[in-house]
Amino acid sequence: MCELYVKADPILYESRSRSLRICGVVTTLRLENQFWDILSEIAQADGMTTNQLVAKLYEEVMDYRGEVVNFASFLRVSCTRYLSRRSDQAPGLRVVTRNTR
Repeated sequence: MCELYVKADPILYESRSRSLRICGVVTTLRLENQFWDILSEIAQADGMTTNQLVAKLYEEVMDYRGEVVNFASFLRVSCTRYLSRRSDQAPGLRVVTRNTR
């Protein structure tokens, strides 16, 4: 079982910062490449850019909760929830994230 995890391409868990505009303010988010890939997949499915998706998620969580203590962690959890939901909808589907770098 551990081979599945330890043989992951190191580029997937390398962190990358991305600057984007959220509510008119330019900010920088740092996430592992795997999470940026998943966010890109979600955005593409919704007809948005990754930056548009992240800004929309921020606005929606702020509307719903009133604050976000750790937005990067929120995005990671959102990605894992997306993968879990996708897995539930298609049992046996193997999650493969392509590396476009």
